[in-house]
Amino acid sequence: MSDCCPGSRTMDFSEKDEQAEETGARQSQLKQWPIQLHLVSPQAPYFQERDILLVADCVPFALADFHKDYLKGKSLAIACPKLDSEQEIYVEKITALIDESKINTLTVMIMKVPCCMGLTHLAKSGAEKATRKIPIKQVVVDVAGGQILSEDWI
Repeated sequence: MSDCCPGSRTMDFSEKDEQAEETGARQSQLKQWPIQLHLVSPQAPYFQERDILLVADCVPFALADFHKDYLKGKSLAIACPKLDSEQEIYVEKITALIDESKINTLTVMIMKVPCCMGLTHLAKSGAEKATRKIPIKQVVVDVAGGQILSEDWI
C-alpha cells in the first residue's frame, strides 16, 4: 500500500536472529504514576527540578533497555502525536513543566517514523512559550532494530 503512513506500515521482524536468553529479573525504574501526558500534573513532586523524559508510546517496546539506559533517575511522560487528541494541552503542560516545575532537562524520545516528529514539535512549542530556557535532547529509535539512530541536543 503506497499511500500508507510509514509509521502504520505492516512490518515483520520475527526473522531476526535470536540473542542469548537473558537471565535474572530487572527492576522497573518507573517511580511515578500516572505517566500519560494528558493525566500528569506539572505540579507533581516527581517533576520538580528533575530531568524529564517525554516518550512516544512505542519507544519502550522497541528499545529493549529503555528502563536501564534512559528511564533510571528520570521522571516520565508518554504521548502519541498521531493518535492522541487535544494536543494543545500538551504544549501548555510542557510550558508549565519548564516554568513552574523548573525541570532541568527535557529528553524527547521518538521512533524513526514521520508521525513521531510531532512529539518533538510539541516539545519545542512548549519550550518556546516558556520563560525559562532548558536544554532539550531528541533521541530517535529505529523501528526495526530498536537501535538508537541519533541523540542530539536541539
